[in-house]
Amino acid sequence: MLTDAEVRAAKPRGAPYKLSDGAGLHLYVTPAGSRIWRYRYEIAGREKLLTIGPYPEVTLAQAREERTKARAHLRASVDPAVERKKARLAATDKRLVFEAVARDWHARRSPGWTRRHSDDVLNSLERDVFPAFGSLQLRDITPAMVLGLLRPIEARPAIETARRVRQRISAVFVFAVASGIGENDPAAMVKGALAPLVKGRQPAVLDLDGAREMLQSVEGIPAHPVTKLAHRFLALTVVRPGEIRGAKWSEFEDLSGAAPIWRIPAQRMKMRREHLVPLSPAAVEVLDCVRRFAARSELVFPSVRQLHRPMSENAIGYLLNRAGYHGRHVPHGWRATFSTIMNERFRMDRGILDLMLAHSSDDEVESAYNRALYLDRRKELAEIWAGLLLEKSSSAINMIDVARKS
Repeated sequence: MLTDAEVRAAKPRGAPYKLSDGAGLHLYVTPAGSRIWRYRYEIAGREKLLTIGPYPEVTLAQAREERTKARAHLRASVDPAVERKKARLAATDKRLVFEAVARDWHARRSPGWTRRHSDDVLNSLERDVFPAFGSLQLRDITPAMVLGLLRPIEARPAIETARRVRQRISAVFVFAVASGIGENDPAAMVKGALAPLVKGRQPAVLDLDGAREMLQSVEGIPAHPVTKLAHRFLALTVVRPGEIRGAKWSEFEDLSGAAPIWRIPAQRMKMRREHLVPLSPAAVEVLDCVRRFAARSELVFPSVRQLHRPMSENAIGYLLNRAGYHGRHVPHGWRATFSTIMNERFRMDRGILDLMLAHSSDDEVESAYNRALYLDRRKELAEIWAGLLLEKSSSAINMIDVARKS
């Protein structure tokens, strides 16, 4: 048997030679100085050589372990070379499954995105794509499979979401092709088969009686309390739905004081400017209630299954649909509801109401200067809006007690 010192001392000669370790294992030394572990064996009456690997990358002890494995295969009448090839293919194939490639793509692209967008992309893949074919090889995914995954998303209905998911699947395949591990992009082939995206104003209930009735209908159906509270908070603050999903406890100030406020950082705002939301007592009550469910999360409205992730981007929309408002009102529609009702009553406050909606001004200087002004009046208007909207509704505490019992 060889020793480590003998292996280290093996020098090239004018011709190749072998240093035997016994039982078929030997170190093959070439004139160029390469030292390679090889295992000689016989199977089915034929002599074969299994190349284990180069020294010193493969040590003497590791080479002996490989010889032991090979002899075990031979005892089972299995060719060690064939098994070694299968193992290598399996290791390679594992790197080529869709989820592994998608996570690699996301990790490389996300440094250039906002945190909110990065989370949205990964969450949509984990929710809508990985369960369907995350464990499949890239080469095994067909256009028909991609379309079959997208059709149920369209039927939710979430046509825009289906289109975004298709774009993200396509981006993963393009990344794979560019990296030399993919051959085509099956998601590109289904683009023309998707349902058309009808552009225009998003549906919204625009009268006060209808808004009150809708809030009561939504809060009267069985649903998780966090989803109901998120919907009420959206209706009271009239921010964009994505800002609700990403809300963190650290963004709220003076909740037990006279001037509670929600300071939404610029990176989470559509206009890339910090937005201040004065909170009505009704909005603060919602936050007090949701703490019962999200106190251990940095997010105010986390997923009901995973506290470290935001709720699904479709959760509030599903709630409205189940309450009978499909095609009549969407989460974003609360902004139009608020604007229509409040502008009819407070025409002189139009500019302030636009500030409350974080609408951009054509005058960039005025927009930059005024974004934090009129907070007292904005708080008054927020309280008036809450009073109008909740006139016939129960408190948030009663609402979640009913939700728990239903």
